[in-house]
Amino acid sequence: MKLEIELVPKERKHTISRLMQFYLYDFTRYLEFDVNQDGVFPAYPGLEAYWSSGNNKFAYLFKVDGHIAGFALVDRLLRNPEGQFYMTEFFVMQKYRRSGVGTWAAHKLFDMYSGEWKVSQVRANIPARDFWHKVIGDYTHGEFQERFNPQQGNPSQYFNTLTINRIKK
Repeated sequence: MKLEIELVPKERKHTISRLMQFYLYDFTRYLEFDVNQDGVFPAYPGLEAYWSSGNNKFAYLFKVDGHIAGFALVDRLLRNPEGQFYMTEFFVMQKYRRSGVGTWAAHKLFDMYSGEWKVSQVRANIPARDFWHKVIGDYTHGEFQERFNPQQGNPSQYFNTLTINRIKK
């Protein structure tokens, strides 16, 4: 299995936009929203910023043997007490789930952006929370903190890849 991760150029932003439909479909289990009269979920708010905000937002595709397997949106947080990087969205196509692709992609992104990270989930999405606990736990050797948003109750995991990368070496 050949795994790749690629930064999505502006000319291919439509690929992320289309994949976002599958991602939003998955979220109908946890959040209340519907497709419109044309059978399409609403546009992801702020998606355009991933190609227009300079060096603060990054959109990536994951590929398996040349086939698209998922995507991630990563934000560089500026002067934010919650960290330097935020895994804004992360999606693996059903076909590739439980194959190690998501773990590989997450670890690759953590390696690419050294510093303090925040990863959040919707409170009701227990499978996502379990996935991130395992992925981050494996990456950090259990050295992460979890806090809950006081308003929505959504969990977030916090860790520092600089500390982890020193341990790995």
